[in-house]
Amino acid sequence: MRLLLVEDDSLLGEGLFTGLRHENYSVDWVKNGETALSAIRETAYDCMILDIGLPKISGLDVLKQIRSQGIVLPVLILTAQDELSDRVVGLDAGADDYLAKPFELDELCARLRALIRRSRGQPEQRITYKNIILDPAAHIVTRDDEIVSISRREFALLEELLASCGRVLSRAQLEDKLYNWGDEIESNAIEVHIHHLRKRFGSNLIKTIRGVGYTIPKQ
Repeated sequence: MRLLLVEDDSLLGEGLFTGLRHENYSVDWVKNGETALSAIRETAYDCMILDIGLPKISGLDVLKQIRSQGIVLPVLILTAQDELSDRVVGLDAGADDYLAKPFELDELCARLRALIRRSRGQPEQRITYKNIILDPAAHIVTRDDEIVSISRREFALLEELLASCGRVLSRAQLEDKLYNWGDEIESNAIEVHIHHLRKRFGSNLIKTIRGVGYTIPKQ
């Protein structure tokens, strides 16, 4: 899952960037509203974490602009303002959820999972496919009730393919979900991850659609 973090406080931003990456998210961090709007135009994100008090363009104005353009990206607002009126303004501007500073990373991650799950039409937190169960909160995947050890990026790739079951995702789309800005990506990185997943879960789990991409067929 790829997140856009929009936070101008360097200390908080660094802590969130590090903590969210530790939680297996790919994270792009920007510090003002202008750069946030550019990032949204260029990259498909699963969710945006948006501070209200930003330089250049405020968080509320960023939110209003993307909603006026029909962008349905889930947005969680972070702010030090905890008055009811501030929460109402943020939600009315198009935010999907609201978290006042200070907060715990565990709560933020739980809210992110809920937002992303709802945006994808997934009623359950865990994703079940035949004999495979993937639990994003616990970062555990099992096959036939036995835990399967896979890397952080293999987990993220499997989660993306399972969440998009029945859809074909191109290599570029998968790279966008797994890697941050500035990450060095080997030309065959996705193919290598898929090879490892097939070894652990069976060669028939992930289908290659030649010239298009990869998919896990619907059950």
